[in-house]
Amino acid sequence: MLVSVESSGTLERRMRVQVPAADIDSKVAERLKSVGRNERLEGFRPGKVPAKVIHKRYGPQVRQEVISEVVQSSYAEALQKEQLVPAGNPNIEPEQLKDGEDFSYTAVFEVFPEIALKDLDKISIEVPDVQIGSEDVDKMLDSLRDQRGTWVAVERASQAGDQVVVDFDGKLDGEVIENGQGTNVPVVLGEGQMLPDFDTALHAVSAGDEKTFDVSYPADYPAEDLAGKTAQFDAKITAVNARELPEIDEEFIKAFGVEDGDINTLRTEVEKNMASELATKLNADLKQQVLDQLIELNPIEVPGALVDQEAYSLQQDAMKRMNVTDEADAPPRDNFLPGATRRVQVGLLMQEFLRSEEISLDKDRVEGKMRELFAGYDDSEGLLGNYLNDPKFLQQIEPMVLEDQAIEALRAKGTESSKKVAFKEYMDAR
Repeated sequence: MLVSVESSGTLERRMRVQVPAADIDSKVAERLKSVGRNERLEGFRPGKVPAKVIHKRYGPQVRQEVISEVVQSSYAEALQKEQLVPAGNPNIEPEQLKDGEDFSYTAVFEVFPEIALKDLDKISIEVPDVQIGSEDVDKMLDSLRDQRGTWVAVERASQAGDQVVVDFDGKLDGEVIENGQGTNVPVVLGEGQMLPDFDTALHAVSAGDEKTFDVSYPADYPAEDLAGKTAQFDAKITAVNARELPEIDEEFIKAFGVEDGDINTLRTEVEKNMASELATKLNADLKQQVLDQLIELNPIEVPGALVDQEAYSLQQDAMKRMNVTDEADAPPRDNFLPGATRRVQVGLLMQEFLRSEEISLDKDRVEGKMRELFAGYDDSEGLLGNYLNDPKFLQQIEPMVLEDQAIEALRAKGTESSKKVAFKEYMDAR
């Protein structure tokens, strides 16, 4: 078998494999002989069918089967011989096969990039210093009150934060706007539910008022027939409602699972939840910083086959979230290519980092991670015992733990600085 390899791109390889005709012919002859021993044809005794008849009847089919098998076996052998590791399935380009001539084909595939990590000491992380103060807990309690608030009609002019219930009819140059009408539509002023001009027009109005006003549509408005234009709206105010918040009394406190109804117990529980959410966001942000800089300091070209696989996986996940089952209704695959490319880059770089630093999975941390997950459940120890021996569950947890270990090791190689940030500002930031 003769093998030659050409680089047709940074990662693409064209590997030509030539298999001697004698190898093909001997395999075909052996297969046909086996067929002849077992074939039953009318007019011939079992096992006595002439070779010429067997060859004429089954020769083309057997030869095709043999060639398919030879391609699979020789491809694997050629890869091993050339010490190549493909990043995806090959595209096989067979050459025309003639009797008596060697069989040749070209396998086109991508290989993994060669990675030599560098400049890891240049990773610079800014660690937010976020403290949860009593005023932050107060604001969270106000938020809980707001969640359980009710709308109550008021006999005054509307103001920011009120709910205005309105009937409206929109027209553009005297023509009715499609979907530009509404009846008893509740609009909370200042929350961006409506276009700015519409929201502004509903300030300082009272129940029973009628008014006409202009609304300018932005140039990038999704409906092209309205983008950049100004429409006229007739509106009738049917109600103005103000938000009425509940008192933080024993009933309110117990509604959040605090059985003793004590405000201090509620504050403690609220602060715990805030701290948990803060820790989750901090970990995600620090990980993002590390990976962003890892990619920036070590740019690599990634195999298109891996990106396509990842984009398909992301698309399938999106379809599940959207409850879409028909591929025709799926979001375009191209939408997922940037995210897929990044995930492949991160995967390859992290794999090389784990290899070069000889970082292995810390089993104790796996158990610790699982304890965190089961902490809020009854019989958490029983669950832990069951899932510690569940291979499928461990396949989900172990990569997460190994990634955490790698992120910590990368942070240790770089430098870190601290920046004070208010809790609400940090939690509200994207």
